[in-house]
Amino acid sequence: MDFLPFTRPDIDEETIAAVADVLRSGWLTTGPKCRELEAALSLRAGGRPVRLASSATACLEFALRVAGVQPGDEVITTSLSWVATANVILAVGARPVFVDVDPATRLIDLEQVTAAISGRTRAIIPVDLAGFPVDRDRLYALAGCHGLRVIEDAAQSQGAHWNGKELGSIGDLVAFSFHPNKNMTTGEGGCLVMNSEQEAVYFEKLRLQGVTRHADGTYDCDVLGGKANLTDIAAAIGLGQLKRLDQAKQRRRELARHYFSRLAGLPLDLPPADFTNSNWHMFQVLIPADLAARRGELIRLMREAGIAVGVHYPAIHTTSLYREHGLSDAKLPHTEAVAARILTLPLFPAMQDTDIDRVASSLSAALASLKAAESRA
Repeated sequence: MDFLPFTRPDIDEETIAAVADVLRSGWLTTGPKCRELEAALSLRAGGRPVRLASSATACLEFALRVAGVQPGDEVITTSLSWVATANVILAVGARPVFVDVDPATRLIDLEQVTAAISGRTRAIIPVDLAGFPVDRDRLYALAGCHGLRVIEDAAQSQGAHWNGKELGSIGDLVAFSFHPNKNMTTGEGGCLVMNSEQEAVYFEKLRLQGVTRHADGTYDCDVLGGKANLTDIAAAIGLGQLKRLDQAKQRRRELARHYFSRLAGLPLDLPPADFTNSNWHMFQVLIPADLAARRGELIRLMREAGIAVGVHYPAIHTTSLYREHGLSDAKLPHTEAVAARILTLPLFPAMQDTDIDRVASSLSAALASLKAAESRA
């Protein structure tokens, strides 16, 4: 039986041919294809400025700098995310302030954000875990009330919506990821949606060593930047992916509906059944609390059945780096409970309905096996 990964990028022949054209052109680094992709992404974002970078991590870090976050400032975020969400805060010398998640949505609890705001708070980084958008109305009402910038970690929510508006077309600073496991990919990469050309020009400096080039061939460097520009090779992949983003999202929704049907009755907590806003980047379930300590065994049983499942994510504040920074004392019971039980099931557009059937059957058998072992223990 073929091994079923939990995700797989889908690159069509037209995109492969477009990459070959770039390779033949002799212009491989940032160039016309990057500008074309930025323009296409800007069109989806309602004409807002969009700039590419080599990763969403770079976009988040530069977004903090665009927002004026300084060493000693505080940035409120969630611990239930890929560690980059908090790493970028440390990278600019600021301090992450973790608040708990809502156990129903698994997203940052905006009530607790309000309670965590201090005189040093400068920004909020909400995370759209698995492509489920944080409530943008409440988020921006809260931020506006306290004069805070918002850097949306929308790494997983490209193509998602909030109240009929595509993410990126609304809000403050919005970072998307184009990693291979995302709904659209450039191989590696990301983009930041901004509010003005002034912010975009600053971002361009930050992604290429802080350099401003002059018409006479010279340049100036007036800010400390990095090396995070995207290549035209990657942009050619992204252009092909963007054309198929909506089609892929529709297929993800169909597969998600089938999961709901097939997993009904199993001892699992299913994700919110949001078929309006979410882009269904991942399908995540919570296994029974009494089996949380045996999740590794469950993953092994699924792999033996030829199915890859994942853990997205361990709680950031429990990792060694954040313990060393004195951030492990945060009171985040819902985050820790979700992180201990969460399991990501395979979901990507090329899957067949029969793959969902196979996952559900294998998961049911694995859970029953672990339950039986628990009973014998």
